[in-house]
Amino acid sequence: MEIIIQFIILGMTAFFVIFTGGSRTAFFGLLCCTALCFISARAWYRREKQLEELILYLMKLQDHPEIPELPKYSEGQIGVLQSEIYKLVIQNREQSAGAVREKEYLAQMLSDISHQIKTPLTSITIMTDLLKSPNLDEEKRVEFTDKIDSQVSRITWLIRNLLTLSQLDANMLKLKKQDVPVRELIQKACQPFEILAELKEVELSVSADGNIRLICDAHWTAEAISNIVKNCIEHTQPGGEVCVTVSQNNLATDIFIRDNGEGIAKEHLPYIFDRFYKAGNQSNDSVGIGLAMSRQMIMLQNGTISVSSEEEAGTEFHIKMYSEVVI
Repeated sequence: MEIIIQFIILGMTAFFVIFTGGSRTAFFGLLCCTALCFISARAWYRREKQLEELILYLMKLQDHPEIPELPKYSEGQIGVLQSEIYKLVIQNREQSAGAVREKEYLAQMLSDISHQIKTPLTSITIMTDLLKSPNLDEEKRVEFTDKIDSQVSRITWLIRNLLTLSQLDANMLKLKKQDVPVRELIQKACQPFEILAELKEVELSVSADGNIRLICDAHWTAEAISNIVKNCIEHTQPGGEVCVTVSQNNLATDIFIRDNGEGIAKEHLPYIFDRFYKAGNQSNDSVGIGLAMSRQMIMLQNGTISVSSEEEAGTEFHIKMYSEVVI
């Protein structure tokens, strides 16, 4: 519209020059108007072309799996528009890729959960059918009953931890700030595994000053430590030991959980806190969610957890809970 108005003004000026006899001043003014109109027309044409290229670029995005190269404009509002379009395209692609990864992760997680629950349920079904036999002797009946109880406990543990992980993902788990004696916290975490350690002939010990206290959620912190202690006992041979020690300074409380078991290969160390990850030395009964849950529990309380290990020498987990705990 602007360019049309300029051409109308130019035409009226030319008519005025011709009508007045064509003085030099009028003719010079006509030349200036012509030059201005030419520059404006050129700029208008360039903007229209750039807008057309941007529109074509947006249309190409629908057909290209990867982001096509964007024309480069560095001037004026077109340059600003180009920059904003590119940012929006990158953001949308990242969100789309993230959504695909989440769907893949969810599908894999559901597959793993289904497999982990299906295995013990199959065992329970088989042993339940065997128990129905009137010819089954008492010794076998007790053995099958104990195995069923063990498998039910496994399913219960699995479901409880999966529910906890889902609550963590949805930010639904509310942690409390509690002032707790660390030694009592550690003893509470270790107590469920004292029989397991005894059966495996593994010495389980706790070394912590009774005066050391920690601000944390007592229940979930104990749960996090329990998963690590359980992991260490399971990977320690008869005659070995698992030791939990605690130290504290003005900045943090350090909890070390050490074993002298089989250790973890270097290639597995970066991934042992990943969900459903199973290192090469893990048993078939391992699910791969205990350490993942422990890490999330510790991190939610402004803590950190790390691991160091050497094959055939043992593993050490280090939990650091900072004095200013954020819950």
